[in-house]
Amino acid sequence: MHHTTPCPLLRAAFKAIERGWHVFPLVPGEKRPAVRAWESRATTDCRRAARCWTAGRYNVGVATGPSRLVVIDLDVPKHSQDRPPAGTPAGVADGRDALAHLAEQAGEPFPGETHTVRTRRGLHLYFAAPAGVELRNTASVLGWKVDTRACGGYVVGAGSTVDGSRYLVLRDEEPAPLPDWIRELLVPASLPPQVHVTTKLTANDRHRAYLDAAEGRELERVTSARPGQRNRALYLASVALGQLVAGGELSASEVAERLVSTALAKGLAEREARATVASGFRAGAKRPRTVAPRRAA
Repeated sequence: MHHTTPCPLLRAAFKAIERGWHVFPLVPGEKRPAVRAWESRATTDCRRAARCWTAGRYNVGVATGPSRLVVIDLDVPKHSQDRPPAGTPAGVADGRDALAHLAEQAGEPFPGETHTVRTRRGLHLYFAAPAGVELRNTASVLGWKVDTRACGGYVVGAGSTVDGSRYLVLRDEEPAPLPDWIRELLVPASLPPQVHVTTKLTANDRHRAYLDAAEGRELERVTSARPGQRNRALYLASVALGQLVAGGELSASEVAERLVSTALAKGLAEREARATVASGFRAGAKRPRTVAPRRAA
């Protein structure tokens, strides 16, 4: 009996399926899905994959949501006019630089020890999605040229070719768990629950108390941080409060001073603390938050 060798793209699809990832076809040579309802049709069934990839030279799409993946997409500028926006830290020339700076601000190592794919213009870092939280796709929330793909998203899989460039595995290992510090940046900071009280408070009173509680909780995050984790805690607190600053709920200068004062009291240097707060505010400004007033019953 004559046996044929599977084409490279079918082998790539099988390789993804072996890892438990859900795959679907992309237009040959492109990033676009070749089927409608691609997320629901993405499969881990080798027989279905074989029928698909023996019918055409489709690129391989990996549906990140069903695959329980969070993929960080580190891109590079597309052309000479594709430059960092105002406020981007000095020395950041691409997505990898931006993520490295973010890790440094959080007091963490660069999260490069995981399954890694070289893309047409950068890198895909694959991580196992955290349990108990649904992360969605983001664009530049973590930094310039840093996007994420999670629930509702997909990435071009290794073995595919786009514009003549082949996606290649650089680190062939299982995805590491998504680092906690990145998860905290991708999940919008939660505000304290509203408390029903019997005293006659005005809507403005309740609104102010709500914001005070949110601010107090973030200052406590810095105060209670262990040595070695205080700069990271300051950054996360600055991101959370920076969202409310961007939403017009809090004064940037007042909140910054309280954050810096709290950090100084815990032993951080003033220059370092101010740089961390400013960086956190920039990240928080990408997702402004407001406190919706409670409607009268």
